[in-house]
Amino acid sequence: MYDNWHTLTLDEQLGNAGSDYERALRWKAKGQQALFENAFARTLEQIDLTLADERWAGARRREIARAREEVCREILYEDNASSAAELQRYFLAFATAARRQVG
Repeated sequence: MYDNWHTLTLDEQLGNAGSDYERALRWKAKGQQALFENAFARTLEQIDLTLADERWAGARRREIARAREEVCREILYEDNASSAAELQRYFLAFATAARRQVG
């Protein structure tokens, strides 16, 4: 499913992870547990693949790892709308940058 993940830019990788994060939030809010769990699992899988990408070393990798921690904290423990909104803005910046690269 993610055979070409390491050919994507960082913007594309985190933009995609952010899309699934958005889906997870929506399904959680609607009480759709199975759909929520699938979207959340995809989010983590994509972030983990990004962390494993050798191109992102040093400070970038630490930032990605921190974003993963925040996603887990928000989804699993906090349920804080303001931190969810901050994460949404964080991921949206990558998605927007990825769209600009394509277009």
